[in-house]
Amino acid sequence: MSGSQTITIDGRSLTLDALRAVANGTSRVVLDDAARDRMQASRGVVNAIVASGAAVYGVTTGFGKMSDVRIPADKLAELQINLVRSHVTGVGPLLPKREVRAMMVLRANVLAAGYSGARAALAELLLGMLNADLWPAVPEQGSVGASGDLAPLAHLALSLIGEGDLFVGDHSMPAAKALAAAGLKPVTLESKEGLALINGTQAHAGVTALAVGDALILWGTAQVAGAATLDALLGTPAAFDERIHAARGQVGQLEAAAGLRALGEGSAIRESHRTGDPRVQDAYALRCMPQVHGPALDAIRFCEGLLAREINAATDNPLVFADGTLLSGGNFHGQAGAMAADFLAIALTNLVTMSERRIDRLVNPDLNEGLPAFLAHERGLHSGYMMAQVAAAALASECKVLCHPASVDTIPTDGGKEDVVPMAMGAAIKLRRVVQNVSNVIAIELMCAAQGLEFRRPLRSSARIEEAVTRVRRLVPRLEADRVIAGDIAALANAVSLGTFLV
Repeated sequence: MSGSQTITIDGRSLTLDALRAVANGTSRVVLDDAARDRMQASRGVVNAIVASGAAVYGVTTGFGKMSDVRIPADKLAELQINLVRSHVTGVGPLLPKREVRAMMVLRANVLAAGYSGARAALAELLLGMLNADLWPAVPEQGSVGASGDLAPLAHLALSLIGEGDLFVGDHSMPAAKALAAAGLKPVTLESKEGLALINGTQAHAGVTALAVGDALILWGTAQVAGAATLDALLGTPAAFDERIHAARGQVGQLEAAAGLRALGEGSAIRESHRTGDPRVQDAYALRCMPQVHGPALDAIRFCEGLLAREINAATDNPLVFADGTLLSGGNFHGQAGAMAADFLAIALTNLVTMSERRIDRLVNPDLNEGLPAFLAHERGLHSGYMMAQVAAAALASECKVLCHPASVDTIPTDGGKEDVVPMAMGAAIKLRRVVQNVSNVIAIELMCAAQGLEFRRPLRSSARIEEAVTRVRRLVPRLEADRVIAGDIAALANAVSLGTFLV
């Protein structure tokens, strides 16, 4: 896979932007030399322990409830292969390609940190697969995020040993055949290496880390859509006055208000009704955008920081330290990522709730001023954007249901050994659905706001809002008569996800 940038994987400095670039296939990846040395040293510690015959969890013993079972030296390699095969239990739809690629680079990054006791060959093979555009079929269901994402990561590990299936681009074939065609060889697992491949948070962390980037794009686009709707409805930006928000002092709120002021600067529509405008206050969906968009931004940034740490975290068990010590703990537990996913879903749902209410005001003749019912040119004969608001309402309502937190649920697993689990993968999958819903609702708002602004002609909005309208019109023509608009929404939603309307 060719990319304009090469990203070096060292287990310590991967950024969310770099992760996104690898996941999207726009960057190649290589292993850092210093990381390779750390991995070799870490592997030496494991080899020494195996040679000593000491009882070490997952290295010379069984797993979970069976950790008290000693494994003979001649069975240690078989133990690791059995571990991988037995944990391939995922069900349901397959994770999208970019999420699997995120999981792959994160797993390589964890190995590169040098706490896993795995050979550099494992990380090299993962990076080679990424560069060759090979990715395994990984079902999205089956992980509770307790000993990490065991099932999803086992599906990934299976492909590294030449079993299961790999996608070559978008076509599936047996893993051994796909690896050979790319000039790659499967690995033969040694002691602890199966455990090193499946113990960790990289499946749900990958999904959530990508979603936090999506959330930042959606937040900025919601600001643009809200500012456009404000002008289309002849709303007042008086509620965005800096003094109001300074009096409260909330960081996100201050930034949201400043952004809305800047977006509306120079609007002739606003100037046209500034003098003698009888409206003192707008509805909350307009007036309180800073008070709702602001906390959403604060929440997104909190999660951004958490995920930036998590993608460079050592999440194996046991951890191998340079002084020759192996320590068994619980860094694989996914509570941090689970809570971040739940928190992001809540933040984005607050954005979508505001957006849907603004859409209703644009199309509802009882709630706007001077705009035709449902933004249709000939009411009655044409329904205009009546059903677009219905779709937005359905999506907003679904988001509210999806905000039920997965991270507070737990069902004991592994014979009670894993007695408190975070359900992190479920939280991440719910979040992805929320991201998709929000993209569609903001797309609908942009579509309706553009139509509303055009009904205000010859007056024009600010330069930035008019640029957003221009970008809408490059994808979707003005609604002159009823037509199928599902494709319009899909085209705009895709553009939203790409950041097209961040003017």
